[in-house]
This record gives sequence, structure tokens and C-alpha cells, in this order.
Amino acid sequence: MTHTPTAKLSLADTKPAAAATDALVVAIAPGRGKKVEVLSPGLTSAARARLAEALAGLGARGTSGEVTRIPGGSGIKASVVVGLGLGDASKQADPESVRRAVGNAVRDLEGTRRVTLALPLADDEALLTVSLAGLLAAYDFVAFRHASTKDRKTPVRSITVLLPSPPTPEQKRAVRQVAAVAASVNLTRDLVNTPPNALPPAALANAAAAAVADLPVQVTIWDELDLVREGCGGILAVGQGSANPPRLAKLEYAPEGARAHLALVGKGITFDTGGISLKPPLNMHEMKSDMAGAAAVIGAVRAIAELELPIRVTGWVPSAENMPSGTAQRPGDVIRMYGGKTVEVLNTDAEGRLILADALGLAAEDKPDLIIDVATLTGAAVVALGLRTAGVMGNDDDARTAVCAAADAAGEAMWPMPLPEDLRKGLNSRTADIANIGDRNGGMLSAGVFLLEFIPAGQSWVHVDIAGPSFNPKHAYGYTPRGATGSAVRTFVQVAAEMAQGEG
Repeated sequence: MTHTPTAKLSLADTKPAAAATDALVVAIAPGRGKKVEVLSPGLTSAARARLAEALAGLGARGTSGEVTRIPGGSGIKASVVVGLGLGDASKQADPESVRRAVGNAVRDLEGTRRVTLALPLADDEALLTVSLAGLLAAYDFVAFRHASTKDRKTPVRSITVLLPSPPTPEQKRAVRQVAAVAASVNLTRDLVNTPPNALPPAALANAAAAAVADLPVQVTIWDELDLVREGCGGILAVGQGSANPPRLAKLEYAPEGARAHLALVGKGITFDTGGISLKPPLNMHEMKSDMAGAAAVIGAVRAIAELELPIRVTGWVPSAENMPSGTAQRPGDVIRMYGGKTVEVLNTDAEGRLILADALGLAAEDKPDLIIDVATLTGAAVVALGLRTAGVMGNDDDARTAVCAAADAAGEAMWPMPLPEDLRKGLNSRTADIANIGDRNGGMLSAGVFLLEFIPAGQSWVHVDIAGPSFNPKHAYGYTPRGATGSAVRTFVQVAAEMAQGEG
């Protein structure tokens, strides 16, 4: 499949007024009365005054994320100048606010080829914040468009970030690393946005292999016969109703000298009708995104290997298509999972936990330092936390806290949630070891309690439910496009980096 190219990112110490660019983005903040203050370094006081007057004349106020365009000229080489509001200049904006503001500006400049960012950068962390936001905002998925392609504005293709002095080798290296992460996020977005007829389980497994083909990552793919031999009853049961058989892919990155081992497991339901427990038709087309966890694992493994982080990482991608048919599993069926535990299927739309359970059992056999699974697992997560925040559960409070802290550092919203012991009794089955659903109340938590049953004692494990933030069905905002978001990739890269440094 064709992947969306990531914009080219470069650094320069050119003066803003002399930058050879199609659009120059300058920072503004609220001034006195209805005036604004131009904050961008490198501009003369006279140029800042002229720009401030022109921007205020068009209604700019400098509020965070506000975007105002004016023509270039008056000594500025760029064709267009964009005033980007960063909010009150007396208060240091948090990194995520800056990322969203920069994202607004880059998205607003769709159809513009070259963009230069002349923004105040307090340190190298601010440089990376601005760079990442620009790259993530310059995205549009057009792989399946034909006649309508000409009607769409092309995302920004070249972004230059201006520095007060020549870029150092360390800054250049850090920006290349940011570009690698952004490319992996965009790869994840592409996989999730791909129509389900073009990405059945076998294609997803092959896409995982293709994503790391140029990296030192070993790939193993189990077909349906391999899954039978392994006893992966959960993956097989979910996939048995589809003409497209299930798959399991394993991605192994094991650099020499790595002392820590992180296992990532991602739910890969390439399309979810709900099976016999059929979903309502409204918005079912969005169920192509039910493999966003698997896509996040693929993207994260690629980024970690490309960054050459000194940590062993194993990615597990179980995938199946959940369809209703004469061969589909039924409510009331009992299936035998990997490892022998039996599950009574009370609802075939609670299928993601079944494929995860098999993969978690396999992942645990390697005894990694930490297992993290990621899944669009429950609608209850959306009810509890909305569309922008992931729920984080686990059997290890320290690991759960570390994952949430890594998410915060990476700029992704995740919130710690409990796994109440009392919910386990709701999963009791009359005919099997456990049922696949419990009480409707606390559905996100009971799904986590179900998964916990497949984690051996002493194995550190964290579960991340990205049902909300993995797919944005409404309007784009900040650096987040409509459709797939690439949720969790940045967090997993951050976790891996911290574990490699002995901090996780």
C-alpha cells in the first residue's frame, strides 16, 4: 500500500524577513487593549510593529491557537505572513498547547508548499515540540481518491524552523529523531484509515512486515493453520465467520546489549460488525478503525528500531475480521484459549479481548519486563473519558503510573483507571472458566479484569483502551486530523526510551 509522505523538516538561522518561503509564521500574544504583540525573534522592532498593527487590524487577538493571515511585503520576503496566537506572553504555554497552536497554523496553510516557523524557542525541547506538531499537522489521506484528488489542497510539504544561531549537530540529530516518530505516527494513521476491503488480516500482517523491512526487526507470521497448531482459540473463534482468515504477526527488535524487554500487544480487528451480536448500522463504517491498537504497535516498533533505542521490543499483532455468517461463533459457544483456559462467549461483539488474550499468553512466555496491550476495546471507555483520553489499567501501579507519565511527556492524554476485584465475579460462567462479558456498569474496567486472567502472576502488565482517541470522527483540530490519529505511538516510544535508560 502507498503511505502518506511526511513533510520535509529543516533548520536554519536565516532572519525571518529574509526567509525564502511561501508563508512565514510569526508568534503573537495579546497586547494592551485591542493590540497584539509580535514575539518572534529576529525581526526588527519596526517590522514587529508593522506586523502587529496589520494583524490587529484584521481582528487578531493573540489567543492560543488563533491563526490570522496577512500579505507579505514591507521588507518581508515571504508571500504570506501568518500570525499564530500563543496566548498570554507572561505565562509559559504548556507544550501541548503549543503543539496544537502550531498544528492549527500548518493545517490552515494547506495548499502552501513551503512554510517557515519563526517562533520563540526557549530551549531544544521547545524546538522538538514545534517540529513534531508541524510534521503531524501536514497530513492528509488520499490513497483511495481519484477524481476528487484535484479538488483537495495538498498538505504542507516543507517546514523550516528558524533558530537564532546555526543549528548544532545535536539539534539536527534530535530533529531527525522527531521526524522518524512523526513518520511512524503517519504510518499508523494510514493503516487505520485504509478501507477494510483493502486491509483484511493477511494484508495487515503483511503491512506489519513491510513497515520494518528495512530495519533489524525479525518478523514471524502465523496463518490459520499455525494458529490451530498453537492452540490460539480466541483468534480463531473471532475470525471463523469471515472469508478472510485470521493472522498473528510477531515483530522482534533485539539490539545487541539490550537489557530491558518491552512487549507490545495490539488489537487488530480489521473490521468489526459485532458478529452474530450485530452492531447497529449507524457509523459502522468507522469500525475499520478497530485495528488501531495493532497499527499503533506496528508504528511504535518501527520508530523504536529506526531510533536504534537500546531495548528489546517484541510487538504482537493478532488480527481477525469479525463477521456474521453460517460459520461465525455464536453467543453461548465455549472456546479454548491459548494456555487452555476456556471462555464462554456471551456476546460476539466483545471479541477484541479474545484475540488479545491469546497474544498476551504468548507474550508472557518471554517474561518481558513489561507487557503493554493497546486496544479500541470498549465503548464504555468513550462514555467515561470522551474521545480524546485513553484509559490506563494494569496489575502494577508503578508501571501504570509510568505509562501515564510517558504519555504526558509525549503529549498524549491518558488517565489511570482501577481494576476493581469485585468486577471479577460478574465474569463468572456457568459452563466455562470465565465469560467474555460481565456487568454493563464499568464495562471498560471489567474488560481489563478479563484480560488480567491471562497474565501470569508476577508479570507486570498495563492495558490501554484507546477507543476514544484513536479515531477522530469530527473536525480536525490542532495537529490532529479527521479520521485516524495515530494514538499511543508517541507514548510507546517514550516508554521504550525511558526503559532503555533504566527509568521505566
